Amino acid sequence: MAHALRPCQEFAKFVAARQVGLKQAPGLLSNAVSATVAAAFATLTPALATAAPQGCEVPAALASNAATDAAAPRLSMLNLLQLAEQRSKAVGAARLLADAAASDAEETRAMSQAQASFSMLAGATGTQVRDSGLNNSTVLRPSVQIGASLYDGGRQDYLNRWREQLIEAAKMGQLSAAEQVQLQTVSLAFDRSRFRLQAQVWQQYTQKVCGLVSSLEQIVTADKGRSSELVQARKTLQQVQLSRSAALTQMRLTDSRLRRLVGDQLPDVPSMAALMLDTPPLAQLTTQAVRAADIVQLDAQAAAADELARATSASQKPQVGWSASLSKNVVGDRNAVWQAGITLAVPLMNPGAAPAERAARQRADAARMQREDALESLQNRLAQVHEQAGAAFTRARDVVQVLKDSERVRDDTLQMWQQLGRRSLFDVMSAEGDHFNLRLSYVDALHDGQQAVALLWSLAGGVAQPLR
Repeated sequence: MAHALRPCQEFAKFVAARQVGLKQAPGLLSNAVSATVAAAFATLTPALATAAPQGCEVPAALASNAATDAAAPRLSMLNLLQLAEQRSKAVGAARLLADAAASDAEETRAMSQAQASFSMLAGATGTQVRDSGLNNSTVLRPSVQIGASLYDGGRQDYLNRWREQLIEAAKMGQLSAAEQVQLQTVSLAFDRSRFRLQAQVWQQYTQKVCGLVSSLEQIVTADKGRSSELVQARKTLQQVQLSRSAALTQMRLTDSRLRRLVGDQLPDVPSMAALMLDTPPLAQLTTQAVRAADIVQLDAQAAAADELARATSASQKPQVGWSASLSKNVVGDRNAVWQAGITLAVPLMNPGAAPAERAARQRADAARMQREDALESLQNRLAQVHEQAGAAFTRARDVVQVLKDSERVRDDTLQMWQQLGRRSLFDVMSAEGDHFNLRLSYVDALHDGQQAVALLWSLAGGVAQPLR
């Protein structure tokens, strides 16, 4: 509250100075009117906090304006990122896909182990030997088979590595999904900070105009010729209040979007104006971009396609294994048959093998081309955003310099207005409006730069890096 009332206190000081100017030029007003106006100015200072026009009170959303260092918003931002990632269904789905890829790899590795099976034959059988009759019998023959591969030309190893690369790609997909959610959360948090600071600036502007309206209301009761100034001041107050309401509405909308990401119990988010103010070097970002999740995912997909092509080629080589089986008829003559030995399978003709291998290699080449294109696009995007971040922070510094001149212009205009007519009320309000609009421009430039820095870190591997 003290922060918001400070402009009114500044205006009260100006009013006291203007009172001195009135006393020094009594001939411009009748003695009775001069005394009334002087009394109005004299009582203005204690009345600012209690007799302000309607709508000058500080909204609840802006009542707390405690100063915080960078540690509090940093921890708050990390908490928001954690909540958003835990609640995100997109991240949950990507995590399940990564778990599914791990299960597929486990299945593929199990193929190299011994395999056993049980089978059953039930029915009738008949045999006939030369010069003898047909011998019929009933069959109920269970069988057990077991076997394993001894040599497959490396096919199993290639398949295992293929699955491992798919696991890596799925994990990178999960990281990419989490990064998108985190970037969205950071961007919304900065938007909330932006609109909160804008609303605070509009609130201070409101308090400034409120003090002016309050004093003019008292003056007009004695000097009706100043009523046009009062109308003008009230119009300005209404416009400023509308702008303040618009900023508060934007802040509430941003809160609603944040709640969708982090839950209905939105944590108290302090001002983020102290976070991500340093633009990282472009060379560092370009180096880190090679390890970005999207790029590593394409690398893994290309490597997986290569391994699948090698596995397809190895499947056309001779396959050696061992096997053993036992079967016994449990009805009739109850004869038993068993066999064990080494098996050899030599592919002679498989017309589909060559196209399958070619397709796998083409997919690998396509993934590598996509990776190169994505990396080039990412590096170009980094250069653009890096330029935007630098321009935003430069604009913020320039606005600060202009604000110093604006402060002097505002003070001079107020001083000349207090000297009985050398400036009009319109000049005073115009100077005030320019000054507060510059403050709003600073808020926008600062948060534009912060959001650009957040995007830079996100593109280069993780928006949470500078927070940790």
